[in-house]
Amino acid sequence: MRTKGVAIGALLLMAVLAWGEGAGSPAISEPVQNEDFYNRVRASGTGYFEVGSSVVDRRMGLEYYSFMYGDGHLEMDSKSAVSNRAMNVQGTLNGSSAPLNLLEDVKMSYSGETPMVGMKYIHSNDFYGGIGAEVQEFFEVTEMEKIQTTYFASTDPASQVSDPANASAIRGGSPAHLVGMDLQSSFNGTWQSDYRWHKIFYKDIKEHQTFSGVFDVERSLRFHENPTFDGFKGL
Repeated sequence: MRTKGVAIGALLLMAVLAWGEGAGSPAISEPVQNEDFYNRVRASGTGYFEVGSSVVDRRMGLEYYSFMYGDGHLEMDSKSAVSNRAMNVQGTLNGSSAPLNLLEDVKMSYSGETPMVGMKYIHSNDFYGGIGAEVQEFFEVTEMEKIQTTYFASTDPASQVSDPANASAIRGGSPAHLVGMDLQSSFNGTWQSDYRWHKIFYKDIKEHQTFSGVFDVERSLRFHENPTFDGFKGL
């Protein structure tokens, strides 16, 4: 991406982990009937565009919204998958395959005199069995290159497994509960993000960042709570 001025690099890493047999929310039991959604979009061109998605599933404790619009040159390759059966959506976390309920990968670039404006919001709703973690970001840019992965896990992939040893092995490889975003981005404009993990009466974690100008940003963000998962290597 061509930009004027000095590019400033920023590495943002936030990982909040909770383990312990007596701590936190158990993974949500999965139904017998699976419900799956998959979407792949590739776009290249110049002109006006709007791209949005919304996923709300109370049985998974999931709220997810994403929207952007602009008028300029866009190159985009986006794919997303959602399932109430975590084994149906496999993602790669720290080099290992993991069952997820939501996975979105986006690669895109934009340039135009009219700013591209967008937002993304994901929430693990504790009222419906989640952990109360939420992430929100907003951007308004005239130039941007971005690679971003968003992932969410809340259900127990061994819910319908009768063999105890097999069920234990499956649960050992499940990251539920998990809310996360990985981002690599270069932009000219404004990018803002807010993170929060709130549990009534005993936990409230918040963080905020705003970058306005010409920036390179890398971020790895995870909210994680699980009594059996081995954890993320390197954290």
